[in-house]
Amino acid sequence: MRRTTSPSSPLRSLLTGLVAVAAAATGALAGGAGTAHAATGTPLPAHVFAPYFEAYNGDSLTSLSSQSGANYLSMAFIQTASKGSCTPDWNGVSSTPIAAANFGSDISAIQAKGGNVIPSFGGYTADDTGTEIADSCTDVNAIAAAYESVITTYNVTRIDLDTEDNSLTNTAGIDRRNKAIALVDAWAASNGRTVQFSYTLPTTTSGLASSGLAVLQNAVQNNARVDVANIMTFDYYDGATHEMGNDAESAATGLYNQLASLYPGKTSAQLWGMIGITLMPGIDDYGAAETTTVADAKAVESWAAGKGLASLSFWALQRDNGGCVGTGGSDSCSGISQGTWDFSHALEPFTSGGSTVPTNDFSVGVAPGSGTVAEGASTTATVSTAVTSGSAQSVSLSTSGAPSGVTASVSPTSVTAGGSATLTLTASATAPAGTYPITVTGSAASGSHTATYSLTVTGTGGGGGGSGSLVNGNFETGSLSPWTCQAGGAVVGSPVHAGSHALQVVPTSSQTGQCGQTLTLAANHSYTLSGWVQGSYAYLGVSGGATASTWASGTGWTKLTVPFTTGASGTVTVYVHGWYAQGNVYADDLSVS
Repeated sequence: MRRTTSPSSPLRSLLTGLVAVAAAATGALAGGAGTAHAATGTPLPAHVFAPYFEAYNGDSLTSLSSQSGANYLSMAFIQTASKGSCTPDWNGVSSTPIAAANFGSDISAIQAKGGNVIPSFGGYTADDTGTEIADSCTDVNAIAAAYESVITTYNVTRIDLDTEDNSLTNTAGIDRRNKAIALVDAWAASNGRTVQFSYTLPTTTSGLASSGLAVLQNAVQNNARVDVANIMTFDYYDGATHEMGNDAESAATGLYNQLASLYPGKTSAQLWGMIGITLMPGIDDYGAAETTTVADAKAVESWAAGKGLASLSFWALQRDNGGCVGTGGSDSCSGISQGTWDFSHALEPFTSGGSTVPTNDFSVGVAPGSGTVAEGASTTATVSTAVTSGSAQSVSLSTSGAPSGVTASVSPTSVTAGGSATLTLTASATAPAGTYPITVTGSAASGSHTATYSLTVTGTGGGGGGSGSLVNGNFETGSLSPWTCQAGGAVVGSPVHAGSHALQVVPTSSQTGQCGQTLTLAANHSYTLSGWVQGSYAYLGVSGGATASTWASGTGWTKLTVPFTTGASGTVTVYVHGWYAQGNVYADDLSVS
């Protein structure tokens, strides 16, 4: 979210300028300052009002919390200082890293009073400049570690992911972000921590646009648990005059229908309990046609409480005053005639109304998340559960996805949320070699959650390895066989990644120069193609019984990985190619595992 008056981006949201944090907004937890945390943090109320606090402008977090009466705050924003970095900093300023010395004492003081904060990653500026951490960092483990560092440093129980602008079209970043969520979920379960994730997304008046919906669809595909889908009900930029309270309710209703399709196993109450609404007090960036009044806020609070929504918020706490009547899109005032903190007071009853009876829920994780077993052997992992809200309940555990020749079992098959079990995987002597996703499902009265364990079976039995393996992937035979290439394809002595030979691909104005090799692998199994490439628009992929690819450009060697799942025949063609008239491409050390 960010503030802007430019009409060039139609779903405009909240400001996150790269402004240095003033020293007055920070404090060390040394010398007895702050309050000792419980080891795993306190879960947020099931229904919570948490307005955004602009963490970059030098205001006191505890002072504004006390003045407004808002005990829960969403803190904006965390991002990297530069594109390509994996290090999170407050407001993207390297001098304010994630550390107790930065905001730690303020957050501790709010927690001591029974409140909490929700650190928010992203925001419009980060999403626009490539410094949102999942867009910036290509290492999923490092992204997960960044989330975990915020959780453990400040002992918080929810992370917000403000995803908009370019981050809505960066499919690689979306996938990395959701994979990192799944890793943190497993980490939290293994460590007995309560951790939730909210996605803050732009919306239309009838629900998420296709780009926002795709973020949640990818989360489902990656088994990433999204606890709250928080929609920004402002800056529609659709040329219409809006009744903002009614449109917020309409947008949330549209989101409810979208979530029902994404999560068919959830009850109506659970679906409403996944939805958050963020308003913008007064005149938003678009102008007077999009003006949210205090009366709108009161109406939305009443409607949201009746539906059982998860959260209400607004951008931002510093705008909750009438100091600039007639001005739109200000950082420091609403632009309408109002009393200071009128919007806060209109929405604060939402927390007290929903916090007394939190919905029971839990999480499931597997650690480690992957392992290798030889044919005829076994391996184990720990299945952990944790209470994420409400009270502990009985959780039944089961597995699915094991291929023929592999047995997966959990003992015990039922635990009380917070307990753990052992996952045992045994491969027979004829188990097909390959990598398989094993799904562990926890089922309880509140619903079900899953975690995935990646099992790699090594060996040559059963039909998964042996004759199906990639041949001459390092080209050290000095010849192309069994690769076949378009004109110009050859084995060369330079450049090479390792050894003495590599593959040369020669694109022209009429061909990509593709070289390929056909493999027969185990049917309906997951594999990963990997290899090193060099040159402009160097593509590595599979076709035929599976379709997947990726590419890179560079004068040095770059490693690419392509996950894929075979079809019923198991037959795929592995290929390398360049792009029309874009120069030679080289490949080396290719393998399928």
